[in-house]
Amino acid sequence: MDKKVYIFDSTLRDGSQAQGISFSVVDKIKITKKLDELGVDYIEAGNPNSNPKDREFFNEIKDYKFKHAKICAFGSTRRPGLKVNEDKNLNDLVNSGAHTVCIFGKAWDFHVVDIIKTSLEENLNMIKESIEYLVGLKKEVIFDAEHFFDGYKHNREYALKVLYTAKKAGANWIVLCDTNGGTLPNEIQEISKYLVKELGFDNLGIHCHNDCGMAVANSVVGVQSGIRHVQGTFTGFGERCGNANLSTIIANLQLKLDYKALPDEKLEYLTPTYNYICEVSNVIPDEREAYVGNCAFAHKGGMHIDAVKKNPISFEHISPYKVGNERKILMSEVAGRGTILSAIKRLNPSLDKNSEETKSIMKRLKELEYAGYQFEGAEGSFELLVRKELGKFKPSFELIEYKVIIDKPSTTDHSATAMVKIKVNGVLEITAADGKGPVNALDNALRKALEVFYKDLSNVYLRDYKVRVISGNKATSAKVRVLIESTDGVSTWTTVGVSYDIIEASWLALVDSVEYKLIRSNKEDN
Repeated sequence: MDKKVYIFDSTLRDGSQAQGISFSVVDKIKITKKLDELGVDYIEAGNPNSNPKDREFFNEIKDYKFKHAKICAFGSTRRPGLKVNEDKNLNDLVNSGAHTVCIFGKAWDFHVVDIIKTSLEENLNMIKESIEYLVGLKKEVIFDAEHFFDGYKHNREYALKVLYTAKKAGANWIVLCDTNGGTLPNEIQEISKYLVKELGFDNLGIHCHNDCGMAVANSVVGVQSGIRHVQGTFTGFGERCGNANLSTIIANLQLKLDYKALPDEKLEYLTPTYNYICEVSNVIPDEREAYVGNCAFAHKGGMHIDAVKKNPISFEHISPYKVGNERKILMSEVAGRGTILSAIKRLNPSLDKNSEETKSIMKRLKELEYAGYQFEGAEGSFELLVRKELGKFKPSFELIEYKVIIDKPSTTDHSATAMVKIKVNGVLEITAADGKGPVNALDNALRKALEVFYKDLSNVYLRDYKVRVISGNKATSAKVRVLIESTDGVSTWTTVGVSYDIIEASWLALVDSVEYKLIRSNKEDN
């Protein structure tokens, strides 16, 4: 049985239709190169007929030599009543420079008659003539049978005519689209098996949306039923509830079902690629994403942690390292003394679980968690806590004072100003900075002051900022917990601060972020 599955990534086209996503040309080129490095087979880069940005992208990308991926331009069949050589959409595809083109046509009779307002026969002609035109120009043609599954369930005969028309016209791949995302896995399996085994279609793909939360399952079932081309977006984002998540699909196919979706040596780059694409897309990575999420291999309960340490398969279905992720042992009052001892031993191997230092750290941890701190997602602050209790922490600076002024109404987009006065090795530094709010201003001022002494901080920035009200029954006098995720472009770390004052809580988390980064830099230098 053929075990090769061709991966078609539509992050730059279907993914760009997600709410809040807007790629620049530079963004699109970065993501294209990263997907090529990963070993994706097809990268659907956009519609050169739809906007100037996509036209610019195809013009820019002509100069790049890709190691693995084929760049694909996307568009529709010709419009009703036009000749193919007169259709601007088709000619833009031809002139895009892409050897591979993906065109969509309607496979649901309802859409043909009620939406694009043409006859069923004309729709078949549009599909036939468009594919033949592109094939005649030596293009590799992927035909997306839009709304195929809905069409099949409403008018099987016509939906099959669409597939036969595309096949006879010479389409290299014929993709079955669950465009509304409402088809269930048992339906996908039944229909796909019928097409492959009974009707002999051997060049089918599948394109699923996630409106029922089934996009990944439907894609995997399609492959198990004989489909060998899978479309989706690498992060799963897309219009409405999103597209099939390729990072999950690839891992399931390759690790669970022994299909070849990527070169074997590339699988360990799944997690870094996922994080990179999220970063370029300005999307916070889903920490609970299967395989690649920050929590995918995170363990908190003491009994679970003990079992994983004895044998990881007790609570991990695969090794996290196979997909470039890592195991995380979360620190909390329920983690157990043995877990915390492991963290302590990284700083002082001579200590045991009965040592006074270990007991002191456990006591301090419970005190802070009772006060509202939470360290399970704040590894930076936890390491600093351990260092402080072991006497292995020296502050990198001394705070003299900070002040924050909020200007309302603001005449600019910078509504706050912060002043920070610090000392480093006895040297006084006073700095002020504006920001889009008090926390941003305070962050800018602190980093500006410290960069005078610590150049390593110049590439550090905040990637995420969360505020949680701890004691909600106290209204505006409630205590808050601030969680900050920072990055230097290579690694990320999280720190936490708690106070009745949201500015102070933010300051505590900011200070821990800086201190943790400087400790890491010193380790690397040594």
